[in-house]
Amino acid sequence: MEIITILYITLAILVSLGFSFFQYFFRTKKRNRDTYIFATLRFLSVFILFLLFINPRITRTDFELEKANLFLAVDNSESIVHLKQQDTLTRLLQKLKNNQELQSRFEINQCNFGSELVQGTSPNFNEPQTNITAALKSLKELTREKPAAIILLSDGNQSLGRDFQYFQPKNNQQIFPVVLGDTAQYLDLKISRLNTNTYAFLNNRLPVEAILSYSGEKSLQSRFVIKAEGNVVFSEEVAFDAENNSAVIQAELPANRLGVLSYEAEIIPLKNEKNKLNNRKKFAVEVVDERSKILLATAISHPDLGAFKKSIEANEQRSLSIKTIDGNFDDLEDYQLVILYQPTRAFSALIKDIKKQDKNYLLVTGTGTNWQFVNQIQDYVSKDFSNQSQEIFALKNPNFNQFQFEDFEAEKFPPLEDKFGSLKIANKALQSIFFQKIENESTTQPLFSVSETQDHKTGFIFGENIWRWRAASFLKNDSFETFDNFMGKLVQNIASNKRRDRLTIDYQSFYYENEPIVLTANFFDQNYQFDPNANLEISVKKEGEILEAQLVLKNNNYTVNLGNLVPGNYDFTIKEKKTGIKRSGSFEIIAFNVEQQFNTANLTGMRKLGQNSATNVYTATSISDLINKLLVDDKYKPIQKSRENIVPLIDWHYLLFLLVLILAAEWFFRKYKGLI
Repeated sequence: MEIITILYITLAILVSLGFSFFQYFFRTKKRNRDTYIFATLRFLSVFILFLLFINPRITRTDFELEKANLFLAVDNSESIVHLKQQDTLTRLLQKLKNNQELQSRFEINQCNFGSELVQGTSPNFNEPQTNITAALKSLKELTREKPAAIILLSDGNQSLGRDFQYFQPKNNQQIFPVVLGDTAQYLDLKISRLNTNTYAFLNNRLPVEAILSYSGEKSLQSRFVIKAEGNVVFSEEVAFDAENNSAVIQAELPANRLGVLSYEAEIIPLKNEKNKLNNRKKFAVEVVDERSKILLATAISHPDLGAFKKSIEANEQRSLSIKTIDGNFDDLEDYQLVILYQPTRAFSALIKDIKKQDKNYLLVTGTGTNWQFVNQIQDYVSKDFSNQSQEIFALKNPNFNQFQFEDFEAEKFPPLEDKFGSLKIANKALQSIFFQKIENESTTQPLFSVSETQDHKTGFIFGENIWRWRAASFLKNDSFETFDNFMGKLVQNIASNKRRDRLTIDYQSFYYENEPIVLTANFFDQNYQFDPNANLEISVKKEGEILEAQLVLKNNNYTVNLGNLVPGNYDFTIKEKKTGIKRSGSFEIIAFNVEQQFNTANLTGMRKLGQNSATNVYTATSISDLINKLLVDDKYKPIQKSRENIVPLIDWHYLLFLLVLILAAEWFFRKYKGLI
C-alpha cells in the first residue's frame, strides 16, 4: 500500500474520532454508557464512509500448483483382441490412472485411437484400422509449453498411415512405449503387400505385384497362388531361408469380362504356422471397356502441362496426349476432350476443327493468353484486359452441383495468375465451381467454371500455375489423391457426352471389409436446378435381406453411410419418393481384416520410437519401472506459481453491508431510547 494512502487512512481515523468527540463529548457533562455506544457507532460509520472515498487497493497473492501433462494413448484396435491383450491393457490402464503419486504429480488424460485420436475412457477394441502416427501427431498439437509425457499402450502394429517409428516429438515431450503382446518371433509366411490397379481394360492383362515375407531360420519352399471363383489362375513356387526372407512375385491376369472381378491371393501356409490369416488376401478389380483419350494443345512449355498429365492419368481410364500447336491434329476425332492451354492466334485452325466436329473443350488462360482472340472464339465470357498480371485466389461456390467433390480446399492454395482485367459472364449457362478472390476481395467472377448445352460441354480455368495447387494438396494431405480426384471429376464431367440425369449417384464398385460404405446422390428439378427438398431413400439387398435408409442433405448433396457391411454382393436402388425417379446399382464388399494380419507385437518399431524420445520400451511386467521413472524425473515436478490480485476496497461488498448494519443499529438504538 502506498504511503499517501496510509496517510489518508490515518487522517480519516482522526477526523472520524474528532467528529464523534465533538458530537457526543464536547461540552457534555452527562456521560453514560449510551453516550459511548452512540459515539462508537458514529465513529465507525463516518470512518467507513471516508474509507470508501479513499478506496485503498488491497493486494492479495494466490498460489496454484501447475502439473505436467500425462497422456495415456490407448490402442483401441481389433488387433489387441486378436493378440488377446485386451485384459492386460485394461489392467495396466487402471493401474496408471489409479496411482495416487501419479495423480499428485500429473494432469492425467486418456485418449483412445484407431484410425484417429479421440478422447475416451473405457476402450472397446473395435477400431478396424490403426494409425499410430496420426495419434501421435494429434497429441503433439495438444501439448503447448507445459512438459508432457505420453505413455503409448499398443502392440505397435500399424495398418494405416506413415511409419510411426520415425516420429519426432516436441522438445518438451517424451514418448514412453509400452508394448503389448508376444514379442517372440515365430515361423511365419505372409503376404506383406499386394499391389494392383483399381481398373483394368477389357481384353487387356491385369498386372499384380505380391510382396511376400518370411520370419524364421529354416530353409523352406511354398507356393503362391491366385484364385478366381475357386479356380487357380496363377501359381508360382517360392523359396525362403534366413537370409532370403522376402520375395516379389509379378503376375498378369486376364481381364476377359466386364464388371468387378474378385480374386484371392494365398501363399500356402506351413503345417506349424501360428497365424494363417495373413497368408491370404482378397482383392478386386473393375474391368471397363472404354478409355477416355484427351488432347492438350499448347504453344508454350509450362509446369502445368506435367500437372495435367499426372492428375488426369492417375485414373487408368484416361490418357492425355500433349501436342504443340504446330503439330498434326488429323486424329482429333479420336479424342473425347481437348484442353486448349493459353490459346493464341496460332490456335485458329484447331478451334475451327473443334467447332466443326462439335468437340468438348477445356480452355485454360494465363499470362501468355491472347485475350483478344479468346473473346472472339467463344460467347461465354469476355474480359477487359491489360498486359499486367494479377494473382487470383479461389473462393468456392457453395451452390455448384453439376458434380460432387469433397475435401478439396482450394481456398487455402497458392494463387493462380492471369492477365489483369475484369471478367464478364455473357452466357447464363456458365456455372462457376470457384469464384475469383483478388487482393482479399471476394468477387463473383468465375475462376473454374463449366457449361452444358444440348450439343456439347465447355470448361474454363482462368489462371495458370495449377501445378502449385497439386503441390499444395500433397503438402496438406501427404498425397496427390485429393487434387487428382478433383481434376479427374472435372475432366470426366466435361468429356462426357451423356445427357444429364435428374438423379445422379456416386459410389464405388467395390469396398473392403470394415471400410465405411458411403454413397452420395444429387437430385435436380425439371429445370436441372438442385432440389434441396427431395426425399431420397435407398434400399440395399443381399440374398433376400433388405436394408433401407434415408439419404441426408449434406454439403449440397445427399449422403448415406451404410456402415460396415459383411462381405458379399449387394444391389441397391435410390428412389425419390415424390416423383418416383430412381436409379439402381451394385457393389461388392471384399473380405479383408487387416488387424488380423499380425501374430506378434512390433517390438522393433516401438523400441525405435522410444529412442527418438531418449526413452526405453516397457512391457506389461515392467510398468512399475515406468511409474518410478516418471516420479523421479525432475522435468515433471509440479511448479508452484503465484499470482497477485489487486482489488479496490469499494469492490468489497461486505464493507457496504457493514456500513448499512451500523447505521441501522444506531437508528434502532435511538428509537429504543426514545430519542427519535
